[in-house]
Amino acid sequence: MPALPRRLPARFAGVVMPFVLSILMTFLVSGISTLKSVGATPAMPAAWMGAWAVSWLVAFPALLVLLPVVRRIVALIVEPA
Repeated sequence: MPALPRRLPARFAGVVMPFVLSILMTFLVSGISTLKSVGATPAMPAAWMGAWAVSWLVAFPALLVLLPVVRRIVALIVEPA
């Protein structure tokens, strides 16, 4: 049976979570936006990847900065468990 790959220590969760979230969200949102603006043409995939790259470069650092703020706002709105 193959060995499982090593996992990152828990201390990296604060960076890995926004990293993965930014990849998935920018992929989805840039795809929808590009499809709406360019249409379903042969040029759409290349335009989408360009839009995705730019949006991810903005989204990842923004998430690193904004997630602590969002957590505080949510804590004010939601009762603790």
